[in-house]
Amino acid sequence: MKYCSSIDTDDILYKLVQEAVTSGKIKISGGVYVQGERPDDSEAEDIVINTIAVTHEKPQTGTSNVNIFVSDKKVKIRGREQRKADRERLRTIGDALVAYLDEQNVADLEYWIENDTTIKEIEVKQHYRNLRISWNIH
Repeated sequence: MKYCSSIDTDDILYKLVQEAVTSGKIKISGGVYVQGERPDDSEAEDIVINTIAVTHEKPQTGTSNVNIFVSDKKVKIRGREQRKADRERLRTIGDALVAYLDEQNVADLEYWIENDTTIKEIEVKQHYRNLRISWNIH
């Protein structure tokens, strides 16, 4: 493979995740986006991809994120309605995506999930599950 840029790794991940959604292996109410393209007011289950860094050394290494957004669910706690993470949807979508990504082979590179974290996104009343992807590009 020639030199790989952060745009290339975004494209590779976008293609893989979009294939998983299109094939029905992952069911979400929204879409798949590259960072900055997700609608600002989206309350849908969206997956957003971005690359943090790709080195210029040989072999190249890099780090990307796959963020799975799910709207918080309304629950009553001590008589008050509150919004909490929809942990079951985050688990279902995230586990299906992890399994799908683990099955894929991409020529001239290896990738693996380095970290898996759930984060609260206060402004949009959602949580997202962050899958941190590490790259080794030959």
